[in-house]
Amino acid sequence: MRGNVVDLAVAVVIGAAFTNIVNSVVKGIISPVVGAVGTKSLDGYTSCLKGPCGIDAKGDAIGVNILWGSVLNAALTFLITAAVVYFLMVLPMAKYLARLEQRRRAREGVHETVEITELAVLKEIRDELVAQRARQNGQYGQPGQSGQSGHAGYGNQGGQGGYSGHPGSGY
Repeated sequence: MRGNVVDLAVAVVIGAAFTNIVNSVVKGIISPVVGAVGTKSLDGYTSCLKGPCGIDAKGDAIGVNILWGSVLNAALTFLITAAVVYFLMVLPMAKYLARLEQRRRAREGVHETVEITELAVLKEIRDELVAQRARQNGQYGQPGQSGQSGHAGYGNQGGQGGYSGHPGSGY
């Protein structure tokens, strides 16, 4: 099993427990604050779409009611949950991961500097070998005269060389 599956399972369990906390905050704090203005429960806020509206003796709704108070209650619960998850979990984790990435880049920056220096030395060695090969070809005759000298990709001196002996072919 991979660690991501375990992390997901823990998140589901914590989310289920966290839902109860958010519902308690909405019912215990937000609903009474709203109740100071109107009804204590947000579920009590309705609008009548088609009358007559009300509640009969059995407790059933009469008419067509829009229960916008329960929608408001659910929206507030969602916003509180999202805010708490973002500010207490997502934002700190993002900052933590950014710091880890910054530290990793700082460590790799030193390593890259060493690699860049090694790359520069290797380029100098390559250039010296190409120059040395050009000097040797100058002492022993022009490349491509015997049909075997000159190598493709290694400093095609003056456009001459190649296996066919044709000037400028490079192959």
